[in-house]
Amino acid sequence: MVEEMNNEMTDFRSLSVGDLVTGTIAKVEDKQAFVNVGYKMDGVLPISELSSLHVEKVSDVLAEGEEHEFKVTKLSEDELVLSKKAVAAEKAWEEMEKKLESGEIFEAEVADVVKGGLVVDVGVRGFIPASLVERHYVEDFSSYKGRTLRLKAVEMDRERNKLILSQRAVLDEEASLKKKDTLEKIQEGDVIAGTVQRLTDFGAFVDIGGVDGLVHISQMAHQHVEKPSDVVAEGDQVNVKVLSVDPDNERISLSIKDTLPGPWEQIAAKIKQDDVIEGTVKRLVSFGAFVEVAPGVEGLVHISQIANRHIATPGEVLSEGDTVEAKVLDVNVGEKRISLSIRVLQDDNEEQQSGGSQDDYQNEDEGGFSVGDMIGDQLKKYK
Repeated sequence: MVEEMNNEMTDFRSLSVGDLVTGTIAKVEDKQAFVNVGYKMDGVLPISELSSLHVEKVSDVLAEGEEHEFKVTKLSEDELVLSKKAVAAEKAWEEMEKKLESGEIFEAEVADVVKGGLVVDVGVRGFIPASLVERHYVEDFSSYKGRTLRLKAVEMDRERNKLILSQRAVLDEEASLKKKDTLEKIQEGDVIAGTVQRLTDFGAFVDIGGVDGLVHISQMAHQHVEKPSDVVAEGDQVNVKVLSVDPDNERISLSIKDTLPGPWEQIAAKIKQDDVIEGTVKRLVSFGAFVEVAPGVEGLVHISQIANRHIATPGEVLSEGDTVEAKVLDVNVGEKRISLSIRVLQDDNEEQQSGGSQDDYQNEDEGGFSVGDMIGDQLKKYK
């Protein structure tokens, strides 16, 4: 009996703070657990030594009968204190150090959402600042708890127990590779689908596969565009034509206009010879006036067709911005030319007015009244 006790004491005294031991969970309480490590007394595992993250109850992490590895953190004649998180931390720091050096990507589940970012358990507490979670701004991170992220270690200070992780570093690297691949593949003249990312005063930037190309405001539509938001909105899916590619400077010029049917392609079905149409005077030149009859389509009213009287300049009759009616004299879609006349409508109008007066006289005759009748009545009075 004495010999057995001496052996147990010998085994117990052979332990030192910092030793790693394997033990079985003998009893679980709310704030601690007792671990059988094969010595004269069970080791105590405080809840604070369970994990690098906050734990509400020991039973949330451990169950009786489980076997784990522990580190001796305190040792006396009547007390043996163990740590589970110290074992995990020792291995985790070594692994994180290797991952930091190699840039390896690994996965971890978000354990908690805290002020300023997210927390994960990778054997030690890893912190992901809000700015390193996504490539875009995120207002509310509440939905991230429990989500598995792909991460890289970007900063580490073992003495201060500091580990900074980043998902954005992974996303940035992937975006960079995708951009490089896109720049190598696309060619001038390609028509591809893209997504409008952002609008500026001078155009819209469209994502065409990891790289943004610029659609200048002059390339947004066939007609004049005052501002990009009149044509597209952020998030819109659009087809664009590649105008030019500069891989070295990562610049791509795009056109939405070149993917749309031109206004002249549609005009043949809308405007025909002898039609009377309304338009807006856009430009005055020495030989006439250009009138916009459809978005992006102008017809010419030659100076001889502006008025039914002689004029020296179109400005005598018309001003830019005037709304006028004109008759279509000729349509040539192939040459993108429409000839118009305002004078013809004036002549037609005068003829109608003149014809109307003659009819009135005829109606009077038919009613039994004539100039002779009126003079005859007056002569009778004199007699």
